[in-house]
Amino acid sequence: MVNFLLERTAPLPLDEAWRRLTEWPRHGEVVPLTRVTVTTPPPTREGTVVVARSGLGPLAFDDRMEVTVWRPPTDDAPGLCRLEKRGRVVTGWAEIEVRPGPGGRSRVVWREELGVRLLPGFLDPLPLRAARYVFGRAANRLLRMP
Repeated sequence: MVNFLLERTAPLPLDEAWRRLTEWPRHGEVVPLTRVTVTTPPPTREGTVVVARSGLGPLAFDDRMEVTVWRPPTDDAPGLCRLEKRGRVVTGWAEIEVRPGPGGRSRVVWREELGVRLLPGFLDPLPLRAARYVFGRAANRLLRMP
């Protein structure tokens, strides 16, 4: 199990940064070899289920996640979304926080605990490096996409 933290500042209002990061199918547009679907009716709320299917053909797997915290940002409070990973291969959780940043910008904090079942602990540096790279690029691209 690995933990990582990403921080980004975007020249966007809070509600727009939040929208760009929490429109789940958009994640499939920026993460290679991944398709993201929402299996519960909109709008997103606690209990929403998101499935990221990653890989090719028989080597693909589902990363099933459930939204357990859903607090969009307001004028008085930062936004926070927590997803619990409930897949057979990928475990852990992810949190996306959007709060006011300097100069009217938005500050994004993405925290994640990522586990891959049956992967021995001594190999943790591999998924850690891959996750930082993939999710860092995904956050950058999502915040740039209109």
